[in-house]
Amino acid sequence: MAKKKKAKRDTKKIRRLFWLMGLAPFMVLGLLLVAAAFSELPSFKELENPKSDLATEVITTDNKVIGKFWSKNRTNIEYEDIPNHMIKALIATEDERYYKHSGIDPEGVARAVIYMGNRGGGSTITQQLAKLLFSEKPKTKFERVFQKAQEWIIAGRLEKNYSKEEIITMYLNQYDFLYQAVGLKSASNIYFSKDPIDLKVEEGAVLVGMLKNPILYNPKKEKYAENALNRRNTVLKQMVRNKFM
Repeated sequence: MAKKKKAKRDTKKIRRLFWLMGLAPFMVLGLLLVAAAFSELPSFKELENPKSDLATEVITTDNKVIGKFWSKNRTNIEYEDIPNHMIKALIATEDERYYKHSGIDPEGVARAVIYMGNRGGGSTITQQLAKLLFSEKPKTKFERVFQKAQEWIIAGRLEKNYSKEEIITMYLNQYDFLYQAVGLKSASNIYFSKDPIDLKVEEGAVLVGMLKNPILYNPKKEKYAENALNRRNTVLKQMVRNKFM
């Protein structure tokens, strides 16, 4: 009898341990969110007017651009100037539930926590925008985790202040594609010598593929050209998987 009781107690202890191990990451996550909420975050004024270093364009009387001056070669575009196939490629590859969440994707967060980021980081397009606009590069892993919690809060604020279309536009206008190509318009001209609206599906897929890592998947870098091609194919497969093609 004593052995049976001891066995039952041991079983209960093991169950409690497993429960604690399973809940611990989410408890830590909750504490980080509380701490991030009380840390210094952008004001609503800053969210409504994010900093953006635009290139100065020299335009002729017939509205043709003949030159630019810049510290960063960025020229913003409107949502209507982004090809529909590229928007679909972006959502299919970076954030499949984009239109269903409010800045944070619970399923993506749970997957990232459970698998420690080995099956994707769970960042939504809105969170990626928050990182581009307001986050300094962290020095330690702990700073990055804390920064991630701040990004979740900022993402929620962005979703309250902007439409889904505006968030996509801001994200693509802010992203640095390298080679002095900050933003989609500059990238489209530098990599394919055309405006974004004229991009072919496979060209748009190359640029969307670069969002994961603009160096590792850069078609202009000979050593990474094959990476860029494979990443483009992954984007196209994601579009097919999501029935966007």
